[in-house]
Amino acid sequence: MRQLAWVAAAVALLAPTGASAFCGFYVGGAETSLYNDASMVVLMRDGTRTVLSMQNSYQGPPERFAMVVPVPVVLQEDDVRTLPREVFARIDQLAAPRLVEYWEQDPCRPRVRERMVRSRARPSMAPRAGGGSSAGRLGVTVEAQFSVGEYDIVILSARDSGGLDTWLRQEGYHIPAGAERALRPYVERGTKFFVARVDPARVTFQNGRAMLSPLRFHYDSDTFSLPIRLGLINSSGTQDLIVHVLARGQRYEVANYPNAFIPTNVEVRPNARRQFGAFYASLFDKTMEVNPGAVVTEYSWQAGSCDPCPGPTLTGSDIMTLGGDVVGAGQAAPGRGRRFRGNPASEFTLTRLHYRYGPGAADADLVFRAAPGVVGGRGTPDARGRFEREVQSSSVNNFQGRYAILHRWRGPIACDNPRRGEWGGPPSGAAPRAEAALDLATQPRRGVRLQRFLRRSVPELAQPRRRRRGGAGRAPEPLDRGAWKAAVTPLPAPTSATRAAAMACAALPRSTAHPRSAAPPTLLLAALGLTLYLFRRRAR
Repeated sequence: MRQLAWVAAAVALLAPTGASAFCGFYVGGAETSLYNDASMVVLMRDGTRTVLSMQNSYQGPPERFAMVVPVPVVLQEDDVRTLPREVFARIDQLAAPRLVEYWEQDPCRPRVRERMVRSRARPSMAPRAGGGSSAGRLGVTVEAQFSVGEYDIVILSARDSGGLDTWLRQEGYHIPAGAERALRPYVERGTKFFVARVDPARVTFQNGRAMLSPLRFHYDSDTFSLPIRLGLINSSGTQDLIVHVLARGQRYEVANYPNAFIPTNVEVRPNARRQFGAFYASLFDKTMEVNPGAVVTEYSWQAGSCDPCPGPTLTGSDIMTLGGDVVGAGQAAPGRGRRFRGNPASEFTLTRLHYRYGPGAADADLVFRAAPGVVGGRGTPDARGRFEREVQSSSVNNFQGRYAILHRWRGPIACDNPRRGEWGGPPSGAAPRAEAALDLATQPRRGVRLQRFLRRSVPELAQPRRRRRGGAGRAPEPLDRGAWKAAVTPLPAPTSATRAAAMACAALPRSTAHPRSAAPPTLLLAALGLTLYLFRRRAR
């Protein structure tokens, strides 16, 4: 099934028996289980403004259902709009891991031709750059309600998670098991809830599938975060969350989970061409095994360029569609953002983050922080057919997950001084092309052996886990989880309910039984033993 992009946190694909996930949860209009297994989201961040863009689709009976997403503020009609579907396919393809091919050039070709081929093959550098009385009794307040496209939007606040759960049920929705417990931390924090209800009478169907318009909304908040815990309510197992972040010249990573970089510039065998998606899924799974609990950076590059390009780059129109018309508009009139010089895409860095998790793994919502520039996954092979593998810090962002098939020269060598190990495009002169790995959550994993695709071992995946917490490159350590929770999620006075909820949430770092200045128990026992030994010797 195709991945779908959800604004508030993810993209989602719904089906009667399976679907993609997002950062909120689904509430069906009938006794129907709606499951999530993949998510993708596009976030634009500028100052304190966040723009969330998502695309939705579902299969099955057209009963009314809604999507519930936590948001930090009350949204108004001007803050929400629908988008064209095509922009999500472009951004997903642009940032996806890519497969390329290089051919060793004729070792005896004339030098004039050699210079032309080198010029054509050299990688380019990117520039731097309703509620009624019932709602009141339940502690639920309808803060705003309006319609956008085929969606009826309701913004809710609640004093009690049980009241919110009851209100949704009274409105005719089948709430997933565990919803009240999952909603509780957000309600206690004063979070609002964005409920997008779909009216099937206003939906366009193609081949039995509802073609829902993508949604976008924006808000201002000092914290740049993404709610992911509610998405586990609809989960049937492991989920893939793909987050695309657009920011002015800035890469982002997570602040409260480990970070890792996907191994890049890896030479693969020709069989990877037929099973590129399966190969990459196995590589990603191995990366997660070596870096448990990490959020993996797969791409960070200027949005208006790429090398190689598996599809078109983003245009100024795409940037405006995804939020360029409202970013930086904190003190400006509604809908009026900053003016751009030239192509707006050249001012933005596109970062792709990938997190694979299941129940019990996502113990906190994702919080993002700005990160220094990195380069990796560039360049051509050297004379031995080896790539530069290290991920390096830089003043620019040129990082991508890139995998290469190398075709060694197999033709005759009829010259005295052949020049081996020079690489370029195919002998036919056709333009090289790159293939993108898409629909990663649905790729086959059983029976797929990573080593069958690799020419040689990948050092980043062979080192001990304790030395690889930062990932394939030297990613910064995550912020202290306790300090982050104290700043972002103020803890209420403990009650029996909150104690029970805490058991299902992230475990805070445990304090030790004794201060560091005190002697550990082992040292105390050793000292006692020595004292007894000396006493016995003196007694003799």
